[in-house]
Amino acid sequence: MSELATTAPAPAPTPAATATRTHCPYCALQCAMTLTLEPATSPTTRTTIPVTVTGAEFPTNRGRLCRKGATSAVLLGDRPDRLTTPLIRDSATLREATWDEALDLVASRITALQQSHGRDAIGVFGSGSLTNEKAYTLGKFARTALRTSRIDYNGRFCMASAAKAATEVLGLDRGLPFPLTDLDAACTVLLLGSNVADTMPPFVQHLEKARSHGGLIVVDPRRSATAQLTGDGAGHHLAPAPGGDLPLLLSVAHVLLAEGLADEDYLSRRTTGLSSFRRSVADWWPERGQSVSGISAGRIRWLARHLAAAARASKAGGDPVFILTGRGVEQHRDGTDTAKAAISLALLLGLPGTRHGGYGTLTGQGNGQGGREMGQKADQLPGLRSITDPADREATARHWGIPADALPGPGLPATQLLHTLGTEHGVKALLVHGANVVVSAPDVQRVQEGLRSLDLLVVCDFFRSETAEFADVVLPVLQWAEEDGTLTNLEGRLLRRSRAVDGPEGARSELWILAELARRLDSAVPLASEPAEVFEEIRRVTAGSRADYSGVAWDRLGEVAAYWPLDDHDPGTHPGPQEVTVSGEPVIGAPRVFTESFGHPDGKAHLGPILVRDPQPPSAQGLTLTTGRLMEHYQSGTQTRRVPDLLGVHPEATVSVHPATAGGLRLVEGAHAELRSTSGSMRARVVFDSGLRTDTVFVPFHFAGRGAANRLTAGLLDPQSQMPEFKNTPVTLHPAPFVDGARS
Repeated sequence: MSELATTAPAPAPTPAATATRTHCPYCALQCAMTLTLEPATSPTTRTTIPVTVTGAEFPTNRGRLCRKGATSAVLLGDRPDRLTTPLIRDSATLREATWDEALDLVASRITALQQSHGRDAIGVFGSGSLTNEKAYTLGKFARTALRTSRIDYNGRFCMASAAKAATEVLGLDRGLPFPLTDLDAACTVLLLGSNVADTMPPFVQHLEKARSHGGLIVVDPRRSATAQLTGDGAGHHLAPAPGGDLPLLLSVAHVLLAEGLADEDYLSRRTTGLSSFRRSVADWWPERGQSVSGISAGRIRWLARHLAAAARASKAGGDPVFILTGRGVEQHRDGTDTAKAAISLALLLGLPGTRHGGYGTLTGQGNGQGGREMGQKADQLPGLRSITDPADREATARHWGIPADALPGPGLPATQLLHTLGTEHGVKALLVHGANVVVSAPDVQRVQEGLRSLDLLVVCDFFRSETAEFADVVLPVLQWAEEDGTLTNLEGRLLRRSRAVDGPEGARSELWILAELARRLDSAVPLASEPAEVFEEIRRVTAGSRADYSGVAWDRLGEVAAYWPLDDHDPGTHPGPQEVTVSGEPVIGAPRVFTESFGHPDGKAHLGPILVRDPQPPSAQGLTLTTGRLMEHYQSGTQTRRVPDLLGVHPEATVSVHPATAGGLRLVEGAHAELRSTSGSMRARVVFDSGLRTDTVFVPFHFAGRGAANRLTAGLLDPQSQMPEFKNTPVTLHPAPFVDGARS
């Protein structure tokens, strides 16, 4: 018996969990997180691989995550709704195809259309959610392989006004020209048109000191979650009428100048154009501002004097003062001028470029900052270079190995690009990357008609979005945690988003897709398909530009905090004085810009006249629609509407109405209502909100179909930035009609 006995086999070692530090796929706060990948419970499927998300220590989030970030891993893996194979439209249906078939079809159709209609017959639509490498390659692909001018991106709906204003006044487009942690020391923060408590909740902890001093001032037509943070003596909430922000800011500036509260010494040393600005605000005395903004003259004077006193105290050794803007004041036909007015107000107080505070705008999309620097805008080349500047064109073309005159000129901004689809002057084909224009674009019914009229629509996505349903070819791509890449957060800080899991079999990186299409189109300019290789090219191409990325190597990202502009002196190889410490971190580059000079050649900020076009009292247009985000959802909802824990909290479009307004319109809370504008109509469930102005209704823009808020917006544009008017649409509101004997 003993001869036959065997020793029991030792148990197989339990595979160890793997943890990867990375960054969130959503907003520009770019919270750090750790993804822990547990061993698969089944060898045949990836759907059972548990991925745990935990917040990681990082200056912007300090270990905290919002609901969206905490549930982000739910979308990873072989989900039933995940795109894993190319789709080609046969008649009315999309069928599965091989990659060769799909890419060959796209290339042949592009070639035929350009032979018949010219290079600009093909359009490209990008995204602020793409990594720097993808955004750069997309712009390069459009201008070298397609040789089309018709490229723009969804940041035109988000950051265009703020970017234009900062470029014109400060000479440089960087959202926050200082580290976010500088807000920790602030005694006063004026927050204009931003609901950070819902849109980027970890941001709120940076407002704690201002709140403890009673110094958080929120300007918003509704008592948002952020406005509620001003309660119990923590600050003040001002609720202007939609469109009233610009008159409010000009009236505050009027008081500062009229009462001698502006910092004249700072203005004379660091700005030009004060006299023309002074003349333009001379007529905006507080009583006139009250008639248009809806904020009382007394509150306008109080705000001006409060800001001036706080700024003076800061210069006497006190705590800093900051003015921050968000989309609420920027997504208007006068959004650029409103952002200019906010910057001008900060300059009157003597704040930007000093330790006493400053101005910044809160970038929305995850790579909204980097995405607009990499060359996917209609008028820009990589490094914030201008496509109309001969020197900038020459610098870019030299790196790409083509003559400067081979580069196309400026194209059409996003709204015009979409609203002219299929027309005589529009593109015949459109390639969409990382965007869901059927939900996000203004006047979406017009956009849908344009998409139907195209000869070719190609959509790259990881889910079958509403836009993909219109496509002739759908190409499945990798998600955030399935590939490497870099992003630039709201502070201008360059981040490495690391690959943590394998993507589903069949999905491909957009870098690979663009390289393959360029090869099939016989492009003379090859495209790299590996993120690290593309990043090294970005370093070379942006060297010497305003958004210079040349001074940090791929492998060093994560070791140091790198803020652009970064010159080609790499402290990783040659340590030097460029490296400093901020909040305990080693830092290279420029965490704080404008300390010595502004971005214009003369080193000064450029003030100038700001005018209000056709000022109207708040009652002039009746009920006004303003749109925005919810805590549970992000952008067009392509991702978050697929997360049960998020969709369960807010499953459909709602319209928030003041109870007094609802009573006059015979609306019932919880029932559906119909909103109508000159552009169309939508349906939403009624929610009572006593924190809203009675002349204003609020609708989130994350939903599709009859619940799409952009069925109502008209595509009216800011003439300077081409930003659509999303926040000020005249509407009527009615109980929804009965359907099958019941209220719908």
